[in-house]
Amino acid sequence: MKNILITGGAGFIGSHVVRNFVNKYSEYNIVNLDLLTYAGNLENIADIENKSNYTFVKGDICDEKLINSLFEKYNFYGVIHLAAESHVDRSITDPMSFIRTNIFGTTTLLNAAKNTWKSNFQEHKFYHISTDEVYGSLGAEGYFTENSSYSPRSPYSASKASSDHLVRAYHHTYGLHIVISNCSNNYGPNQFPEKLLPLIINNIKNINQSLVNVKAEIIAIGFM
Repeated sequence: MKNILITGGAGFIGSHVVRNFVNKYSEYNIVNLDLLTYAGNLENIADIENKSNYTFVKGDICDEKLINSLFEKYNFYGVIHLAAESHVDRSITDPMSFIRTNIFGTTTLLNAAKNTWKSNFQEHKFYHISTDEVYGSLGAEGYFTENSSYSPRSPYSASKASSDHLVRAYHHTYGLHIVISNCSNNYGPNQFPEKLLPLIINNIKNINQSLVNVKAEIIAIGFM
């Protein structure tokens, strides 16, 4: 059974990725590494916690000793790297957390992959999940493509742009087999409520509820 490391697998997107792999690909053992910070919740994947091809490890991607021990123990076939600090507003108030996790944490994983897979990089894959934020801000018109120039505008996007460059650098320098995807505004079950779409939906729901409450009070006053 081949082992795949998925980082951040208790978060919003990560939990769906982990569930999909565990349920669809029984020939792989999925190792889910998550520090369980504010955005990680094991309830997101409670339905698969007892599956025979699933292992959860609570840990920090910046912990070199832990990361190296996991690579040594499981000799991962591949890595799907989702773990990250990922909110623009939080990066403005606490940029160092984003620098540490997104840059140093990614490099820790890259080093472990490089040192473990050096005999044959082409048999392994490092899949790095990034963001469209690295391309900056659109004007009134236009769109981004994979060939657009990087122009990060926040500590968050700058830290993700840095991690993207490091992943590419490990490919060009050492031959690591890599894939990078730059996601846009994802939404769906298990998403942390501070993100754009759940925040808007939640505000709309609360506004509607407030209007209902106001109407009920008006009726009550009229009745009295």
